[in-house]
Order: sequence, then structure tokens, then C-alpha cells
Amino acid sequence: MKIAVSGTYSTGKTTTTLALSYLTGIPKTHAKTMREIIPIAHPGKRLEICLPHELIELGIRRFLERCESECQYNNHFISDGCAIQEWIYGTTRLKYGLNPNEHILKVKWQKLANYAGYEVFQKTMEAFGTVAKQYVKGNYDTVIHLPIEFAFTPDGHRPVKEKFRSESEKLLLHTYQEWDIKPIIVRGSLEQRLERIIELLNLPQQMSIKKAIELSLRDKVNLFDNVRLEA
Repeated sequence: MKIAVSGTYSTGKTTTTLALSYLTGIPKTHAKTMREIIPIAHPGKRLEICLPHELIELGIRRFLERCESECQYNNHFISDGCAIQEWIYGTTRLKYGLNPNEHILKVKWQKLANYAGYEVFQKTMEAFGTVAKQYVKGNYDTVIHLPIEFAFTPDGHRPVKEKFRSESEKLLLHTYQEWDIKPIIVRGSLEQRLERIIELLNLPQQMSIKKAIELSLRDKVNLFDNVRLEA
């Protein structure tokens, strides 16, 4: 079974994926964050100041890495996120500006001053989105969606604010509907999520839920929370 754990920022995708993988014994897949990719693609540059073409490049690199990681396991994996995450991020940044921390009036001025550049950015993101959506539609058996339930906790990996996150959620839900993707929406605590997923998908259970959660929280700290960000 090919499972994608989808959702916007700070909804618990990584922890849920890790715990579900331990619980079921199904391999997990993960794509590097843009913060991890940018030192390779654009050494010395911060994500907040990337230009449109650089942001698109980072999204494509991450999309490619995600696809390659999933292909390693053929038809049996749990993906941390899904292949439209990069498109969602780029499209929302197009709306709110390349640096979401900037004032909205400055963003509007920049768009007016560089109208042609933003138009190319928009059309390129639309084309990228078509490819990503087709991949999701054709390559996952099940999409598990984690809705926004908890307060936004900045992780340092993306310049994101609460408004940015809520707009990303709206775009993600609209995309499901537009492409007739019927996600399983799972709410509640991590324990409740795991119980619900196991029940709905009739998945095997290799250990207790408590142990799976314990291991997932350990891995999240060791493998993801301690990622060194660009200088």
C-alpha cells in the first residue's frame, strides 16, 4: 500500500509518519527540507531571500527527491507529506510574497513593480502544480490528511506565519476536491490518529501504539529537529 500523510505546516505529518511506520512495519519515506537543500543548490543564501526562479528550483529538487525516495520501496511505503507539498508552498508564497514576513503593502508594491516577473512565476508554478497533482492522483493508494488543530509552532525550516498556513490549508483542500482525491481526514491526539488509521486501513500492528509514539518522538528530535540551518 502506498500511503501519503498530507497536511500543511505544523500539523504533525513527520511524527505521525514515523509512528505509523514503527507501528505497522511499513517503510517510511522523507524528502529533505528546503533548508537542507539550499546549501547545496545556493550556498550562502537564506530561503527568505531566494528569487522566484531559485524557489522553483528548490521545489523541483525536493519533488524529485520525494519521488526517488518513494520509488525505492515500489508499492509499499508511508510518505511524510505528499508530492503537492512543494507546489502548495510555492503557490502560497506567490500570493503572500517571497518573504512572508514582509508587510503586505510592500508585497503588493513589489508585485506591481515587477509584474512581468511575477506573471512568469505564476505560470511556472501552475505548470509545476499540474505535474505534482497528476503524480499524487496516480501514485498514492491512500492520502491521509491531518487538518489544522494545533497552534502553529515555527520550526525554523520555512518562513511561515499562521495566515500563510491557513491559506495553504485552503489550497490543499481545494486541490483534493478539484482532482477528485478523497483523503482520509484524521483528527485528535497522535494516539487517536494511529488508532483511527489502523482501523480504517486494516493495517498490521508490530508493536504497541505507546512504543511506536515513543520511538517516533525520539527520531523526530534526532533526525529532524536538530537539522542545521543555513547561516
